[in-house]
Amino acid sequence: MSALAIALILAGLFFLVVAAIGMLRLPDVFTRCHALSLTDSLGAFLVLAGLAVYQGFSLNLLKILVVLMLIYLLNPVIAHATIRAALRSGLRPWRRESP
Repeated sequence: MSALAIALILAGLFFLVVAAIGMLRLPDVFTRCHALSLTDSLGAFLVLAGLAVYQGFSLNLLKILVVLMLIYLLNPVIAHATIRAALRSGLRPWRRESP
C-alpha cells in the first residue's frame, strides 16, 4: 500500500474517532449533530480518498467517487433534517446552568 493511501486512511480514522468521542461527550442532539456532520464528512472523505489512491484507475475508483459524492450530498441534508425534527418535537438546546 502506498504511503499516501496509508496517510489518508489514518487521517480519516482520526477524524472518525473524534466524531465518536464527540457523540459520547456532547450534551444534546444539536451539538452532537453539528460535530458529527463535520467530522464524519471529513473522516469519510479521507478514508475513501485513501482507498481511491490505493485502488488506482479501475471500476472501483468510480464506485468510490460515487459514494463520496453521495456522502457530501446527503450528510448535510440528514443533519438538517435531524435538527429540524428535534426542534419541531419541542426539544430545546442545552444551556449551561449558572452557579
